[in-house]
Amino acid sequence: MEMPNLQTLRPVASVARVARWRSEFPVLGERVHGHALAYLDNAATTQKPQTVIDAVARFYCHDNANVHRGVHAMSQRATDAFEAARTRIQAFLRAASAAEVIFVRGATEAINLVAQSYARPRLAPGDEILVSAMEHHSNIVPWQQVCRQTGAILKVVPINDAGEFCFPEYERLLGARTRLVAIAHVSNALGSVTDIGRVIALAHAAGVAVLVDGAQAIAHLPVDVRALDCDFYVFSGHKCFGPTGIGVLFGKRELLEAMPPWQAGGDMVRTVSFDRTEYLPIPHKFEAGTPDICGAIGLGAAVDFVSAIGLDAMAAHEQQLLEHATARMARIPGVRIIGTARHKASILSFVMEGVHPHDIGSILDREGIAIRTGHHCAMPAMEHFGLPGGTARASFAFYNTLEEIDQLSEAVRRVRELFQ
Repeated sequence: MEMPNLQTLRPVASVARVARWRSEFPVLGERVHGHALAYLDNAATTQKPQTVIDAVARFYCHDNANVHRGVHAMSQRATDAFEAARTRIQAFLRAASAAEVIFVRGATEAINLVAQSYARPRLAPGDEILVSAMEHHSNIVPWQQVCRQTGAILKVVPINDAGEFCFPEYERLLGARTRLVAIAHVSNALGSVTDIGRVIALAHAAGVAVLVDGAQAIAHLPVDVRALDCDFYVFSGHKCFGPTGIGVLFGKRELLEAMPPWQAGGDMVRTVSFDRTEYLPIPHKFEAGTPDICGAIGLGAAVDFVSAIGLDAMAAHEQQLLEHATARMARIPGVRIIGTARHKASILSFVMEGVHPHDIGSILDREGIAIRTGHHCAMPAMEHFGLPGGTARASFAFYNTLEEIDQLSEAVRRVRELFQ
């Protein structure tokens, strides 16, 4: 990444505009150990705007009832709000139909659903699933399980030393036995943005379906599932300014309709007898039991909030934060940035010579700076870089400021001095 000139850096979003964005998030006014909070752990979870908090509170205060099952007014209001959230997420993803939006607990559950309902029935011994070396554990372990269940083989597309997806190796690995490709849109550990459109086009040319793990992309990049032509796209609400415990599986209608239910129970059946059960059509076929109603409603409010600000404006500000942080950190002796892809989202992982990442995180916490340390649920990626202790990771959202980046870099510099 080309280093910006810190002397000529000008904000792409005005100070007043960023202040307005920040004012929507109550938690950003917190103090930690006597310091103003600098929350730089957005890749782990994002904070929630007041509109999301209000939507969740409003449901519990006024409309708390089960969905799809009642004729009384509160149940109908709850159902309307729940299904309206599905429609808003359909629009956010630019999906063809709301029926292609399945509510799940998060990206992890979505991947497991596809592994067991789509992949498992189609796999035979010797078939292959492709993932990359930068994947989150949630996009590795479910495929390992389904491979053990079926005799299929998990194959890994390598990354280079910048943390970039290796397309020549990918094309070589795509073969007659490849049945599915599962790739992260953005690496949670490195920030690398993969050209997912190219991944999909190459896979489809070989007749192979693609699942995209969009957990780290959804709050930072515009996603158009029809333009991408992905077969499945998954994300978690809590990484898009929504509640925890809610997420989305997008799947092409024809694929979802052909897949058997993964879980069974109430609210996903049309008729039940002791002899047979008839399932409801999608999306309800995959939503057994009482769903996270308020979570879905909160997620609908979150995507409305993001859409109102605009992902382009958010991404431009975050890119400036990343460039500023990269330049500042690169100037600190003994600090090495891990993940230097040409195309990155707002994640900066780094190590410091002679200092364990956990020590960096603990010292920064005492100054009110929240970052993540460790392997970031991406042990294979850490192994690639020879980092058994992982990295320190600062990850930015549109509500972060250039001043917080300066606060981070000065604190890291003091850690360096402390351990010299």
